[in-house]
Amino acid sequence: MAKSTKQQVKQVKPPKHVPLRTCVSCRETKPKRELLRVVRTPDGHVLMDATGKKSAKLSCWENALKKKRLEQEFELVLSEEDRAGLDAFIATLPKD
Repeated sequence: MAKSTKQQVKQVKPPKHVPLRTCVSCRETKPKRELLRVVRTPDGHVLMDATGKKSAKLSCWENALKKKRLEQEFELVLSEEDRAGLDAFIATLPKD
């Protein structure tokens, strides 16, 4: 009696979708996890939402604030309080 052999067929999974985001400063497109998220709250404040994100380029942040890219993206003027919060965060970033 012949034995039947089962062929093991490996199913190839399609590559996992990686969401992309665009840096507001340099306009470079990168995976979502490589950029930091900045949000505008319902009351009009601008805050960092760094939860689950990796790192940021100091030069991009400096450029974004200098050229008022966040203000353009959010269509508002950064308050002194929000600017101070962003400056404090930027001071923690390593040099490029």
